Amino acid sequence: MNYQECLNYLDELGHELRGVKFGLETITRILGSLGDPHRRYPTAIVAGTNGKGSTSAILASILRHAGYRTGLYTSPHLVRVNERMQVNGLEISEEDFAQAFSAIRETVDSLLAQKQLESRPSFFEFLTAAAFLHFARARVDFAVLEVGMGGRLDATNITEPRVAVITNIDLDHQQYLGATRAEIAREKAGVIKPGRPVVSTCADPEAAAVIRCRAEELGAPLIEAASLARIANLRDRQGWFKFDFELNGDYFSGLVLPLLGRFQVDNAVAAVTAAWQLRSEGLRITQSAILEGLRHASWPGRLEKISERPLVLLDGAHNPAGARAVAAFVREHLAGRKLRLVYASMRDKAIGEISEILFPLAQEIYLTQPDQPRAATPQEMLSAARFNPGGMFVELDPARALERAIGASSPEDVILAAGSLFLVGAIKESRCVEQLGTAAAGRILAATS
Repeated sequence: MNYQECLNYLDELGHELRGVKFGLETITRILGSLGDPHRRYPTAIVAGTNGKGSTSAILASILRHAGYRTGLYTSPHLVRVNERMQVNGLEISEEDFAQAFSAIRETVDSLLAQKQLESRPSFFEFLTAAAFLHFARARVDFAVLEVGMGGRLDATNITEPRVAVITNIDLDHQQYLGATRAEIAREKAGVIKPGRPVVSTCADPEAAAVIRCRAEELGAPLIEAASLARIANLRDRQGWFKFDFELNGDYFSGLVLPLLGRFQVDNAVAAVTAAWQLRSEGLRITQSAILEGLRHASWPGRLEKISERPLVLLDGAHNPAGARAVAAFVREHLAGRKLRLVYASMRDKAIGEISEILFPLAQEIYLTQPDQPRAATPQEMLSAARFNPGGMFVELDPARALERAIGASSPEDVILAAGSLFLVGAIKESRCVEQLGTAAAGRILAATS
């Protein structure tokens, strides 16, 4: 199969939640037929409701700066599926993607013919198996894996990690994971393995108690950042933070994080604590590697700035916890500036609750709809919304919605595009982002000439 044929095959499987399957039997059989490539390198696995992507990216950056050839597997992608599989910060090439995916396809077809599989794997299982195989072929020294959904029965959880990380626990995907934070925590805690250390930055008392209980049952050393870690000298630089960090007597000074938002400090704490734990097990992770790893960490789509005047921010916040984090940033750093919100959502999300959090921030709201089967229509969002500021517009094309918001803004205003990673992806895929970058470059040139 060539690259395009692989993408066409993925399209046939549908989006990630269509026909979603939970269980490790399928991926165990596929990887077993390929010689268990996931066992050829050590791993870290990161679960949580929000923050797991940022935490994974930061930890991978630390390991890379420590000199380890590092794989990073994340989901979903914003524009290209290649984003999900990276080695040393570089996305998988189309050729390597096609080779890994084709090997999985051939194995699946053989297993189906032998009746060792009942049905084709899901979209996510295919990509996860391809990632494990690619990392083995790329001879990574270490791989960081972001859980797709839940943890216990997620395809990534076939690994036996050197360390597991659990970030915050909140309500999301309740139809799959449970109706309460405690029930969701039980699924996330499924990444904990017997005798293997787990780092937790979960703040919810009920969820934290579930994680604590599961770690005790499995004899897994639990490192709760809230009790062992201390942040000092936290300095806010217009939404970017610099801080010192003490962890069980070890002191890390002058940590700089290039990701916007106070919530990213918590994700950095999770990643640094995981690196600290790996160092205690013999990995060569110096303080310099941690400093440089944080300094060069990148995670697109989370308060990502794509223009300065007007300020344009993209954020994939799609659940109430993510929306609250964005709202806190806006209130703290953008108070007094006129804000326009470009909003889209998948129909299975808590649109009503999110509208109460994000809509009051905006003077105008542009409802839009990414080209996704799960995307809510503007009418569905209006029906679900619990807050209407009055200035409400409908523009189905996300890039056009952003352009309209920019056109109505002065250089001092703010445009926030939020509510879905699919919205962020649609905007980044359009020429709108490229045009904003060109305009910004032109302004810099004019100012310096």
